Amino acid sequence: MKILGISCFYHDAAAALLVDGQLVAAAEEERFSRKKHDSDFPRLAIQFCLTQAGLRAEDLDYVVFYEKPFVKFERILMTALQAAPKSWRVFGDAMSTWLLDKLWVKNLIRSELGIASDKILFSEHHLSHAASAFFCSPFEEAAILTVDGVGEWATATMGVGKGNSIRLLREIHFPHSVGLLYSAFTAFLGFEVNEGEYKVMGMAPYGEPKYVDKVYKLVRLDPDGGVWLDMSYFSFHHSSTQTFNQKFVDLFGEPRDPSWHFFTERSGYPSYFEPKPTNYREMAEKNQYYADVAASIQKVTEDIVLTMVRELHRQTGLDRLCMAGGVALNSVANGRIIRETPIKEVFVQPAAGDGGGALGAALYAQHQVLGRPRSFVMRHAYWGREFTVGEMDDFARQCGMPFSTYDDEDRLLDAVVEELLAGHVIGWFQGRFEWGPRALGARSILADPRRADMKEIVNVKIKFREPFRPFAPSVLAEHAERFFDLPDTPRHYPARFMLYVVPVKDGQGAVVPAITHVDHSARLQAVHRSESPLYYRLIERFGQATGVPVVMNTSFNLKGEPIVTSPQNAFQTFARSGMDALVLGHTVIRKP
Repeated sequence: MKILGISCFYHDAAAALLVDGQLVAAAEEERFSRKKHDSDFPRLAIQFCLTQAGLRAEDLDYVVFYEKPFVKFERILMTALQAAPKSWRVFGDAMSTWLLDKLWVKNLIRSELGIASDKILFSEHHLSHAASAFFCSPFEEAAILTVDGVGEWATATMGVGKGNSIRLLREIHFPHSVGLLYSAFTAFLGFEVNEGEYKVMGMAPYGEPKYVDKVYKLVRLDPDGGVWLDMSYFSFHHSSTQTFNQKFVDLFGEPRDPSWHFFTERSGYPSYFEPKPTNYREMAEKNQYYADVAASIQKVTEDIVLTMVRELHRQTGLDRLCMAGGVALNSVANGRIIRETPIKEVFVQPAAGDGGGALGAALYAQHQVLGRPRSFVMRHAYWGREFTVGEMDDFARQCGMPFSTYDDEDRLLDAVVEELLAGHVIGWFQGRFEWGPRALGARSILADPRRADMKEIVNVKIKFREPFRPFAPSVLAEHAERFFDLPDTPRHYPARFMLYVVPVKDGQGAVVPAITHVDHSARLQAVHRSESPLYYRLIERFGQATGVPVVMNTSFNLKGEPIVTSPQNAFQTFARSGMDALVLGHTVIRKP
């Protein structure tokens, strides 16, 4: 049975392919098109999936779209009509885009892939999210929570998965949405909606949640996890460009100017900014206010998620939880779930946002529609394209820079460890690229976590990003508890996918300062030998040399670009940045 799942037309278009219930390939379109958060029909991702499996489109048994376009269009149309005349622009945009192509997804799939209409199925948005988490999990039975901006009508669901079936018990409907609430603050704080939410999460520890009471003027949280927004503060229901309105501004003040550099007294003033302004203290105070707002919306979001989780546990009695939707990428909230609720085990699929809906749609058809038994557990995230040794060697010979190729893996690892010990920043390109937004040791930039100055070095050389953005530690799973407060780390699946933020243990922040955030936390990746053998051996070898089996890891991309896919992408990023070496398979390219 060969089933292709597709998601597109909002953000993070993607495709995923199952063959006899096993995932064969999954990738976001942006990795191939090189357009960040590409939402177009995922032609390139589909072609990759088919090629990876050695299939043609006509070999597919089913193609499944991750939501129901007509139901979504109904919601957009009804919302626009209810908000008229303020919504006339949204109404016009909806008519032009939906009537031209979004509504006719079935025809588009049929024409693109050349398959019969009876092979094309549709899931529902939040059911796809639920399937993407539960059917990838190791759990026979679990509670399910999905939370995002909005699907068709639902913005959050609670449910139960058992065996090969999922039952959704409750829904919250648009416009009452935790994801859209968080996005409104993302925009207020000067970041791009659907792109900058993780920046809000990173900014929050530089502030104090002083304005929680103000946030609760916008949202009501019921004891049973229900959420209600006071829509008089928002405009996302009648505007395609504004998420909040003047009443919101009257409450929270003027929005942060996106052109401002972010710095506070706690963050310091990075050297890669222009010379320190004469009004430094004034700007630091202004930024401190916005950091406090970020801390406040983060705290409220965590409160909401934890209330939902506790209620779901009360209703179901289940202590295993599967989560999906964009809010499930809030790794700070995820860390609190495992520490502060009755839940004992959590599974979050690494592409928890809309891209992961492609996988969920395929799994929904495999199990819920066709009734096939489960046989797959997502133990790693390496489902993208791989390049052969020959392809990487050929590229290295043509790149015009000095390189060394190591036939022996031990010699390769020794060479890379020497680079790290010298304080160099390394581009690490190995195997199949990752599924989801996190770099997990296939397309990563690596550095020595013991150097306190390494955060600024990496930002100066490569990222050019805000100083509040933390870097992540990749740590050998069995050594993680030495550094991080996550008991029995190897059994925690979210730790594999960098989806927990946990406290750094007392005294260890001084050992690994480059990956310790200002609030003494870290978003760790627990690396397992069985799933990431070469990456594991690199960290192990670094640990043998230093006594610290941890490397600093950030995604292999420049600011505003997708993570690299090919040797060409990797080399271009390497050449345009201050990275010192590029490791392509067993070849190390160094700048002259």
